[in-house]
Amino acid sequence: MNATTTAEAAVLDLEPIERPAQPLAAQGTVAIAANSPAAMMMQAMSQGADLAQIEKMMDLQDRWERKEAEKAYNAAFAAFKAEAVRIIKGRKVTDGPLRGKEYAELHDVVDAVTPALSRHGLSTAWKLTRDEKDWLEVTCTLKHVGGHSESVSMGGPPDAGGAKNALQARASTKSYLERYTLKAICGVAEGGDDTDGNPPAAVVPLDLLAAARVAAMGGWAALSKHIKSLSPSDRAALEPASYELKKAAKAADAKGSAA
Repeated sequence: MNATTTAEAAVLDLEPIERPAQPLAAQGTVAIAANSPAAMMMQAMSQGADLAQIEKMMDLQDRWERKEAEKAYNAAFAAFKAEAVRIIKGRKVTDGPLRGKEYAELHDVVDAVTPALSRHGLSTAWKLTRDEKDWLEVTCTLKHVGGHSESVSMGGPPDAGGAKNALQARASTKSYLERYTLKAICGVAEGGDDTDGNPPAAVVPLDLLAAARVAAMGGWAALSKHIKSLSPSDRAALEPASYELKKAAKAADAKGSAA
């Protein structure tokens, strides 16, 4: 690389090249709305506002941004709902009183809602917010690219029904909670819930079902005593699980007799 000496500079009469000033937008500066607290804060700073005034304006700006993000979220969610997403039920119940009933698995719900959510800058994520021996809680969060988010949480005990081992019982409950929190936060229902002429299949509250399953492990007499102790509304809510509970109680009695 050739360096220009002082003498050569004098001969060549070099002068610094002046470049035209670029507008703020060209420099990558984010445009500020004229009516925003940020614009008023910049004006106040130029007029010599003190630190306390600047801090108040910064707090006002934060609140304004959160409100704008919430408005953007609401607009995006309304646009998502306008698409009338329909979830297709891909599986059938193979035993029990609900045998033959169709239902949607977790991936059916995810596949149905994700494309429409993405088109409007929305996305979902799950988090296991409680992970205890006898209780799991899952939180589903719906987020918008503008920064606002909302969440729904549901919890329940491990699903010990059938021949599941401990790991399968926890996985079953986790999948169940992910499916229902996703449907709840998106406000969607499974296709056919309201179009087949029949009422939707009842979902037994997990805490009520867990207590009944514990009683069933003690046999038919223990289960009957437990059910009689319930209120009429709880007995009615437990009815969809009656086949499973009776089967478990009979199995417990048979095991006791064999011993």
